[in-house]
Amino acid sequence: MSIVLSIKNLSKSYGYVRALNYVSFDVPQGSVFGILGPNGSGKTTLLGVVMDVLRANKGNFYWFGQPGTSPELRKKIGSLLETPNFYSYLSGTDNLKITQAISGRGTKKDIDDVLKKVNLYDRRWSTFKSFSLGMKQRLAIGAALLGDPKVLVLDEPTNGLDPVGIAEIRNLIVELREKGHTIIMASHLLDEVEKVCTHAAILKTGDIISTGSVEEIMMEEDIVEIGAADFSALAEFAKRLSKTVLVDEKARTVQLVFAKGTAKLDEINRFCFDNGIVLSLLTMRKKKLEARFFELTNN
Repeated sequence: MSIVLSIKNLSKSYGYVRALNYVSFDVPQGSVFGILGPNGSGKTTLLGVVMDVLRANKGNFYWFGQPGTSPELRKKIGSLLETPNFYSYLSGTDNLKITQAISGRGTKKDIDDVLKKVNLYDRRWSTFKSFSLGMKQRLAIGAALLGDPKVLVLDEPTNGLDPVGIAEIRNLIVELREKGHTIIMASHLLDEVEKVCTHAAILKTGDIISTGSVEEIMMEEDIVEIGAADFSALAEFAKRLSKTVLVDEKARTVQLVFAKGTAKLDEINRFCFDNGIVLSLLTMRKKKLEARFFELTNN
């Protein structure tokens, strides 16, 4: 798999405050890459550096194997780094015409293509002020898509949206990836990231603390969830199955934690049965990204 963006030991300081501390990771082509972290972790600074809005103190970054950015490279990268400014009394089409004239990206035909991509073509002549929050954000992403860039860089694309708007942007990101785009997005909405991202990097106060595929980040352990009619007996017996046992009284289930790759469901089932415990539930659970994030950031 080819690499779209390679970041090597990036550091950025604001006076005595270190916003990025020797950050390194690669973004694979065709991925949805989430840059995650609490407020102040360096997410926006990192995107600003790789988009040449900010200059790093140390380190390098490479787009498509080439150092830094150039006008030619920038044509391959669309970005949404801040709240877009559109004219409320103009239609979606006319707003994109203005964006196109200012940016010089794409052609007149691109506007219709972009509006179709972000599912706004049927509302292309509606005024911007008549759009819902989700539609406004989709138009902003549409502006970033002018010129058909292969990569989209989005800073908190669902920030401030209601649940319906968040779902709209989530679905759009999935659709764009299916159409061949690579998306790099900073976000603090971990549940949404888990639903759309294939890869991620987790930052904490400027340090990179984990990076890789979302599966790799989350599956550091095997988690087996079990249940039985005699819940009290199960909860007590579970201590013989694993050193780490999580009892959920409300759900009446028990979670067993094992080292990655060591849990054997058939052996657990047989051992329980041989000791008079008939399981009504036996399944491998995937740890939620939110839980893993809090573990890694000690939050």
